[in-house]
Amino acid sequence: MKWQEQGELNCPIARSLAIFGDRWTLLIIRHCFLKIRRFDDFQKKLGVTRHVLAERLNRLVESKILEKVAYQDAPKRYEYRLTERGLALYPIILAISHWGNSWLNDHGEFAQVSYIHRNCGQKTQTVMCCSACGEVLNARDMLPVFEENQQSG
Repeated sequence: MKWQEQGELNCPIARSLAIFGDRWTLLIIRHCFLKIRRFDDFQKKLGVTRHVLAERLNRLVESKILEKVAYQDAPKRYEYRLTERGLALYPIILAISHWGNSWLNDHGEFAQVSYIHRNCGQKTQTVMCCSACGEVLNARDMLPVFEENQQSG
């Protein structure tokens, strides 16, 4: 099966990864959350080729994760802004960052990334909780249930 065909599978993880499942795309999304918006700035920060960057940005625009907004008319120049769909990816970025801080820095050679909750001013960590009871979630306590498509035909 080709990578592009993953988006057609009956699996939300495979469909999602078909859009943002490569390293460049996730790094572009991370940089969007760091307020990077312009093509040249992405290229400078990431060191990615122009061709690869253009391809990834176009895919994110087509998938409605980013929107392309003109900021200059002559010559025409655009910046890329997160849509509501794109902003909804923030918990994924936080979870990956938390996992990297926890599991990929055994010898302390890398800087840790901390997050401050603006509303209360305190450092916070990524914690997933049950929306019904509030208990912290872990893999051993979860049961995936695949539900039938509810669309009427």
